Amino acid sequence: MPSPGARCDNVSMPTVPTPAPTPAPADRPAPASAAAPDTAPAPYPATPPYQGFPLRHPAHPPVRLLTGPESAEFYGPVFGLTDVTPLDCDLTVQHPGTPIGERITVTGRLLDDRGHPIPHQLIELWQANAAGRYAHQGDQHDAPLDPNFTGAGRALTDAAGRYAFTTIKPGPYPLGTPGDPWRAAHLHFSLFGRAFTQRLVTQMYFEGDPLLAYDSVLHAAPNAAARRRLIATYAPGPPLPGRPMSLTYHWDIVLGGPAPTAAPA
Repeated sequence: MPSPGARCDNVSMPTVPTPAPTPAPADRPAPASAAAPDTAPAPYPATPPYQGFPLRHPAHPPVRLLTGPESAEFYGPVFGLTDVTPLDCDLTVQHPGTPIGERITVTGRLLDDRGHPIPHQLIELWQANAAGRYAHQGDQHDAPLDPNFTGAGRALTDAAGRYAFTTIKPGPYPLGTPGDPWRAAHLHFSLFGRAFTQRLVTQMYFEGDPLLAYDSVLHAAPNAAARRRLIATYAPGPPLPGRPMSLTYHWDIVLGGPAPTAAPA
């Protein structure tokens, strides 16, 4: 399983300066500004796009698989010691006690680039706890750990490509780069298509989070439309069947095509 304590590297994206508006003539009031069609969070001007930690950048060229792409199936990692069970997708019942924090359920569908569901595929999730700390020795954030929350889970999509995780809403945490910017609350996802070489690692954010406008990792995504695809929407209503009482967020994931759910992760 991917390391729950990983901080993920991203590519710096160029910014385009906005031209100054032309002032209205003195004998005529300035027209009202039209509402911007794109309401996705804008990057905070004092926070440069996230470029990752130099020590985690690749130091060697990629390794060529001389026996063909299918050989990745034999040398790839093995996730978990057992088959995926119903407990794997509920991160709130994996310990004797109840974890601290706001209980949420995240659900949606895994789709291909034509909108077709991708059934019976492995989805992994890892995250910080409600205080913004990962259960990992590499996380030195001075927030408390929760003995009843590990922050890692697995699920398989059903025949219609649907998935669901019940967990605790993660807290924000400082990125640890110059200027001490903070990460918005987010979940890490690892998705497997129909082969290991199709694997996607990405992140999901929560609508309405005031830190979205300041998260340099989110704003390393190439444009506002790509950022919108990374933000889950609140889905009011009763809890999903078989799930405990919790706030529900909806997030569909698209693998490939012109509008994939991809992010620097």
